[in-house]
Amino acid sequence: MTNDMPPSHTIPRNAVCLWFDGTALDAATFYAETFSDSAVKAVHHAPGDYPSGQQGDVLTVEFTVLGIPCLGMNGGPGRPHSEAFSFQVATEDQAETDRLWNAIVDNGGQESACGWCKDRWGLSWQITPRALIEAYTDPDRAAAKRAFDAMMTMGRIDIAAIEAARRG
Repeated sequence: MTNDMPPSHTIPRNAVCLWFDGTALDAATFYAETFSDSAVKAVHHAPGDYPSGQQGDVLTVEFTVLGIPCLGMNGGPGRPHSEAFSFQVATEDQAETDRLWNAIVDNGGQESACGWCKDRWGLSWQITPRALIEAYTDPDRAAAKRAFDAMMTMGRIDIAAIEAARRG
């Protein structure tokens, strides 16, 4: 992680820009430590004072989450995250589902329904086992409905319960 990037630094053509109230570096560091293929790439400090900060404060953080380029911007208060944007993470098994869910919820986040949770910065995450996606897209629509109905009763997804519902 560097504080200043040389002029040859490659800026992605498209990145998800996430607004934070002074905590962009904390959030980016948490994401990099929690999710595979994630890293803090660069930290940029404000060259002058601005409405929600001072010269030298962290202004933006370039990072990746599961390979997706992101820019965390410390833009100040008044722009909270909403469920209108979320990261959906397809997990391979119950252990990965539990690890990611617990990392988010146990770090000041909160549980929601159907595999959704929010991190402590208010960003929404869908921790979605591949088994769930396969179940609710099953060509056997009765099996898909049973799995879907089971999901509707869950916070964190229980793969064994989804598979049992799918089988009937």
